[in-house]
Amino acid sequence: MLGIFQPALVPELLVASLDSSIEFWCGLCGFKISYSRPDERFVYIVLGSAHLMLEEAGVGRNWITGRLERPLGRGVNLQIAVSDSAALANALHQAGVELFMQPETKWYDVGEAEAGVQQFLVQDPDGYLIRFQSPVGRRSTAPTGDS
Repeated sequence: MLGIFQPALVPELLVASLDSSIEFWCGLCGFKISYSRPDERFVYIVLGSAHLMLEEAGVGRNWITGRLERPLGRGVNLQIAVSDSAALANALHQAGVELFMQPETKWYDVGEAEAGVQQFLVQDPDGYLIRFQSPVGRRSTAPTGDS
């Protein structure tokens, strides 16, 4: 069960095959099923503080606002923090999963500092774009006073 922590935002992804999605998300990416509703082809999955709901399209009560065309989730990428993105990228590669973007180290401006991450992108079986990232530190961008 979920326990006390429940995030304020939990994406629910409609999927073509719940079994294929569970294999990807849980079997390959390390998520665990917190609970499921088999009759509705629904699972709630968790990895650390990342929470997702997966529901098979055409079963149960789907809220569909338009045609479902692959790749699903166009224009959205889900950033998920993991402890070792390089190891996960390697595990996906070993399983024959093609990465959308190869692993990289990237520094992002976050005001008076930069936050560094190791990251890669991969699409799940329905084409949802996921950016797995691991922090590599912060560095100041504030002027040092030295000229």
